[in-house]
Amino acid sequence: MKRKMIPVEELFAEWRRDPKYVHEYGALEEEFALAGALIDARSSARLTQADVARRMRTSQQTVARLEGGRANPSVNTLRRFAKATGTRLKIAFEPAKARGR
Repeated sequence: MKRKMIPVEELFAEWRRDPKYVHEYGALEEEFALAGALIDARSSARLTQADVARRMRTSQQTVARLEGGRANPSVNTLRRFAKATGTRLKIAFEPAKARGR
């Protein structure tokens, strides 16, 4: 049986119509932002995950977990990642968005 391939954009458009999906996706905003920042830092430094891992003295799998959002890194780990990518770690707090507006 041949499977019909659905473009990912269509799936996301369908999922975004589901309020539960929108809520759960929003709850992960910070994790997505961190993963994106890690990937951007590594890409800007023109390094592979293996390169960063060597500089951090860890495994490529650990770097992949960090970038994939499957880890809850300590500030120390983030500092090591920053040093490995030639960047500076900056942590900021922003006002929370008003709920229900």
